[in-house]
Amino acid sequence: MKAQFTFLLFSILLIISCKEKQKDSNATMVEESSTEETAFFVAKPQSVPKQEVITLKIGQKAPDFKLPGTDGKFHSLNDYNGSEVLVIVFTCNHCPTAQAYEDRIIQLAKDYQNKNVQIVAISPNSINGLLLNELGYSDLGDSFEDMKTRAVDKSYNFPYLYDGDTHEASLKYGPVATPHTFVFNKERELTYVGRLDASEKPGTANAEDVRNAIDNTLAGKAIDEAVTKTFGCSVKWAWKDDYAKKINKEWKEKEVTLEELDAQGIQTLFQNDTDKLRLINLWATWCGPCVHEYPEFVDIHRMYRGRDFEFISISADNMKSKDRALKFLRKQHSALNNYIYSEEDKYKMIEAVDPEWDGALPYTALVAPGGEIVYRKMGSIDPFELKKTIVEHPMIGRYY
Repeated sequence: MKAQFTFLLFSILLIISCKEKQKDSNATMVEESSTEETAFFVAKPQSVPKQEVITLKIGQKAPDFKLPGTDGKFHSLNDYNGSEVLVIVFTCNHCPTAQAYEDRIIQLAKDYQNKNVQIVAISPNSINGLLLNELGYSDLGDSFEDMKTRAVDKSYNFPYLYDGDTHEASLKYGPVATPHTFVFNKERELTYVGRLDASEKPGTANAEDVRNAIDNTLAGKAIDEAVTKTFGCSVKWAWKDDYAKKINKEWKEKEVTLEELDAQGIQTLFQNDTDKLRLINLWATWCGPCVHEYPEFVDIHRMYRGRDFEFISISADNMKSKDRALKFLRKQHSALNNYIYSEEDKYKMIEAVDPEWDGALPYTALVAPGGEIVYRKMGSIDPFELKKTIVEHPMIGRYY
């Protein structure tokens, strides 16, 4: 009986031990998987010496590359060996022309997916050479993270590759603008380079030049106009960062002021008797979320201030804290219309702002001309959501 009990106890301990080892093994696998996933690729935009960019010539071979994609994989030229025709489009997130052609590229990939044709998009831009005021037609920049957001948001049906660290592939292919298209045959010889079509405005064309190039390349025929000029935003090469640094330095040197505003003045601001889309943010120096998100508003102002748009900042600090509020604004380089509420009655301020506002900070509203609030947020904003709301408003838009 004692022997049986000992054997039973040993068996139980053995089972427990096995389960603990399995748990440790599973935890290790999860940790390794997580590490592998996060270690896939970390963008590191680098300085690149200025150099002449030469566009690939008809008949030349497609240069090899190894670039990270928004799908979490590295891509190389050999990955597409099974396709009769390879189309590489150098494009990006922010450029209005690139966005105008975005749906056409998606449709192109869909129409040729069963015809042995592979469409690949590459973003050549370095964020080091990209200015905030160049993002006025977009809700996103050209970082790798922003590329992943755009690929999901638009349901891209083609690989979208990042080349913003050193321009590894872009310098070999030589795109001059976004979008710029390169078509290669089975031997990966260039058969066409240039525009997708001759009409930028969405709905007025369907990538006819590239479709003609693909069809002729599949048929082994020569292309009458194998080289076309391409219209769009210039490629943001890393060596353009000197200009970006100059502009950012000038912005930081701008004067920052803080004007006083009573409840009637706030009410007038929200009536928005202008021809601009007006973004208003109420904040305070003692409000943690307000302070944390405020730099986003300065960036948003710099992005869209060249459009029919303006940003207005209103501090809800007490007047005795005006110097403190101004010091904060100067630290944030808030060179825009800054106000501080000048009356003691905060409830009067709340009613002047928005009857739907419960009074909690931060509070943000996007006000159309005439006073219609088209976006309101009580609490911290989602920067992407707000920028998307701004750029997709009829007064702004993604295209020229």
